[in-house]
Amino acid sequence: MVHRLVALAAVVFTGMLPLTPSALRAEDTKLPPTMTFTAYDTGTAGFNIAVAVGKMMKDKYGTDLRVLPAGNDVARLAPLRAGRAVASAMGSGTYFAQEGVFEFGGREWGPQALQILLSSVDCNAGSLGVARDTGVTEIKQLMGKRVGFVVGSPALNQNALAILAFGDLKQSDVKIVEFSSYSAMWKGLINNDTDAAFATTITGPAREAESSPRGLVWPPLPHNDNAGWERVQKVGSFFFRHVATCGAGISKEKPIELGNYPYPIFVAYGSQSADQVYAITKAMITGYDAYKDAAAGAPGLAADRQTKNWVVPVHPGAVKALKEAGQWSDDQEAHNNALFKRQAVLAAAWVAYGKSNPPSDDKEFLAGWMSARAAALKKANMPNGFEE
Repeated sequence: MVHRLVALAAVVFTGMLPLTPSALRAEDTKLPPTMTFTAYDTGTAGFNIAVAVGKMMKDKYGTDLRVLPAGNDVARLAPLRAGRAVASAMGSGTYFAQEGVFEFGGREWGPQALQILLSSVDCNAGSLGVARDTGVTEIKQLMGKRVGFVVGSPALNQNALAILAFGDLKQSDVKIVEFSSYSAMWKGLINNDTDAAFATTITGPAREAESSPRGLVWPPLPHNDNAGWERVQKVGSFFFRHVATCGAGISKEKPIELGNYPYPIFVAYGSQSADQVYAITKAMITGYDAYKDAAAGAPGLAADRQTKNWVVPVHPGAVKALKEAGQWSDDQEAHNNALFKRQAVLAAAWVAYGKSNPPSDDKEFLAGWMSARAAALKKANMPNGFEE
């Protein structure tokens, strides 16, 4: 199902500050006078980081970067697909879009050849925050508890299910409470309408919940529990083990073993100009010092902190910039090329499915596509990632 684009005010960067020196000069990078990025809602980590990057681009390159906030993955990608934006600050929805699943399995979308510029992994993690007054200290203790879902946001919901899987719990083992938005879900936790909600540990709503009468805890996902982690990655293959040292109730002195995935993930379409993507990525690498302290999570965009061999490929233009920064290897090249092949297999399967006279009913269309998708990946000896 395609959700309508959320039309909200754009942010335009016009401030000026003295240029900061860098190993590569600003004049070596050619950016257009104006660009548009999309991001999640105002106030989210992804939006704030995009704002910080935009200010750097204005200060160093004279480029006005407009950041359009949008409420879900479809809304973030629609301007990018239409050519009205050059990049998007995405999350795990990047993977769902590439794979053509959930809302991207609808006839208006299909697999999207998204490719990464840079992504951030910082001191935070992504997990289920649980109201302290529930007494829950382990994921398995969420059995029978209320877990928040957001209507039309399968990325958030699938993430929650992946974390539940660590405790060997399925959706049927908890009480799902649906909310209209991410912020509404977290207000619901504070107001005792739900007991758990997914978020990055540095999100503002989690900090509000921590200081509320209910309090907040992050039940750990111990890294030595291999069986638990196998279950997590079966539901969310994009998660990896990560020690959180920042966030609501978390510090370097009180770290927690949790899971994470890159967020935000700055993406473009594979069809976009390699020169354009190279220039944007190079600007973000060489201008890093100017924005790394301007927003929570921004330090994770450093070239030497990029997630290697993830589930979505890096755009060739970004690869060139990373190679110049000394942050690319032959192993990554091989892994990246395999992911390009995966995107090609998915694209071919979508075209073939469209020519097979698929059902007109939306649910039947999606079911048929998921079967065709599974068959194509099996034939190519590639993992499905979304087995029933």
